[in-house]
Amino acid sequence: MLLLGSLRRCLAGLVLGLAAGLAACGGGQSATSGSTGDAATADVSVLMMGNSHTSLGALPEQLSALLQAGLPGKKVAIVVAPGWMFLDERAVDAPSLTLLQSQRWTAVVLQAQKYSSSGLVDYPTDGAERLVQASRAQSALPVMFPEWPRLGVDEAQRIYALHVGIAQRQPACVPPIGQAWDLALQRHPQLRLHDADGNHANTAGAYLSALMLYAGITGGSPRALPNLNFGVSAEDQALLRSAAADTLSQISARQHCPNDARLIP
Repeated sequence: MLLLGSLRRCLAGLVLGLAAGLAACGGGQSATSGSTGDAATADVSVLMMGNSHTSLGALPEQLSALLQAGLPGKKVAIVVAPGWMFLDERAVDAPSLTLLQSQRWTAVVLQAQKYSSSGLVDYPTDGAERLVQASRAQSALPVMFPEWPRLGVDEAQRIYALHVGIAQRQPACVPPIGQAWDLALQRHPQLRLHDADGNHANTAGAYLSALMLYAGITGGSPRALPNLNFGVSAEDQALLRSAAADTLSQISARQHCPNDARLIP
């Protein structure tokens, strides 16, 4: 049975049925929007649009802390758009579009492109491409968020390639998040980056993903960033920063948005 990419993630790779998947994570699922500060007055404002993979593991809060550390003296705000939606749903959701158009954003992070677990079905990317265009209309840097692979599944490159395809049609940054996960786990098998479902990120996995998003948004390296206080050991954070920086030395997060200004030269 083929499952939508973000849907199959919510099922942790188990074929439990379409209805159960939609209840767990599907389009229109209610979620509380959140903000780490006043975006209207922030020096750096980031809007995040996605589903549970964006919201859980304290990922927005960790990204905010990383941006604040990497951009000292700047006021940082991150806003998580309400609802857990696929990008094609987000592209026609009136509250989401109103929020996107409400101000100029520094960056807009886009997660939850549909794809099949088998790779045998191609789902349209026009919704994601429209959101990239809409982000640029607000003077924002579009940053695609390719999800990490499921536990034990070799799919990082396929997920990344799907998002690169979007960026090749509508220029956007594409941090190689899945590749950083693969490298970190290859080097340090003792690390635990997945939640118990083998699908969502735990706090450490969210930290690694936030490091990669930080690189996409700022253009800077995460190697020298300080430790955060989100329950991940200092030792593990150092290992994850090294894996993130080494991945980025091979695959730039800015490869598909080379003409966009960097917050960190």
